[in-house]
Amino acid sequence: MGTTTDQTDLAQADSLAREIFSDVANKWAFLIIETLGDGTLRFSELRNQVGGISHKMLTQNLRMLERNGLVQRTVYPTVPPKVEYTLTEAGQGLRATVDSMCAWTHKYFDHIETARETFDR
Repeated sequence: MGTTTDQTDLAQADSLAREIFSDVANKWAFLIIETLGDGTLRFSELRNQVGGISHKMLTQNLRMLERNGLVQRTVYPTVPPKVEYTLTEAGQGLRATVDSMCAWTHKYFDHIETARETFDR
């Protein structure tokens, strides 16, 4: 009896995982997550620290990360409005995964470069 419900729940979780990974698996999202992992930043501070990102791309990625519950946007009622961004608990959890991926890349960098050079010959 519970198997059908369990299978449905698992299928929904797998679908959600694929959707979220599709959203966050881009260089800008990774860089934003990594940068916000060091603390809360205003939009302009974040743009300055994530080198090369356009205003539009930063806005799009922040909205996507906020929609997925990874970034919290706080607006302060000042003139001009002050807006800050910080990682949520879920965002911090994802940052740990991003950090692991970066560590994996550092560990296997030489191996990957050698494989690419061999393949490209």
